[in-house]
Amino acid sequence: MQTTSEHRIDDGALERRSTLGGVPGVLWTPPPAPAPAPLVLLGHPGGLARMYPRLLARARHCLAAGYAAAALELPGAGERPPSAAAEAARADLHRALAAGRPVDDGIVDRLVLPLVEAAVPEWRAALDELLALPGLGGPVGISGGIVSIGVRLAAVDPRVAAAVLFAGSHVPRLVLEEARRVTVPLLVLLQWDDEGNDRQAALDLFDALGSREKTLHANTGGHTGVPAFEADDVDRFLARHLG
Repeated sequence: MQTTSEHRIDDGALERRSTLGGVPGVLWTPPPAPAPAPLVLLGHPGGLARMYPRLLARARHCLAAGYAAAALELPGAGERPPSAAAEAARADLHRALAAGRPVDDGIVDRLVLPLVEAAVPEWRAALDELLALPGLGGPVGISGGIVSIGVRLAAVDPRVAAAVLFAGSHVPRLVLEEARRVTVPLLVLLQWDDEGNDRQAALDLFDALGSREKTLHANTGGHTGVPAFEADDVDRFLARHLG
């Protein structure tokens, strides 16, 4: 982990801009405590600079509970090199939505699978570095971001103890199958009137997830209309499973 800048925020918590395995990221850590802090991975749709105010607000919830929080830039987003293939798939997705046509599996696979294949190993490598830092020790939680990345990471990394998934993006059939391997406790948030995504696909994903403890919170409203009170439910969920 290479720190590029750091400064204190609320009540002595520390924010560090860093690179983890060459990937830009942000780490928020609470003041030192007798026991190592759990770590929450804050997912997002890409563009750390654009998402920073929302990520900081979510990180503050983690810090208030005594957790550390971290966010990584997604492949192809922010200052990272763009992907021409992803841009072409995204354009095809937008054309299908604008025409009122179903989004076929080929578009979803081209858009999402390369992102999952690149991002999940980066997150696992970042965890190797983060959990080796003084004051951090797990368990690890996932909160938000591209749902397929969260599903794959929860399925393959035993350090993940619980996950909050935002059911608001298209899911490839391969990831739907991988969802059956997820066993950690889950809280899934779904916007019932999400204008850009298939509600039934989100329900199919919830049904496929293999966890014995899984909860679905569905709220009316569009993609960006998640009610503020859900943050309290996320806090309670993480407290139950991260300590």
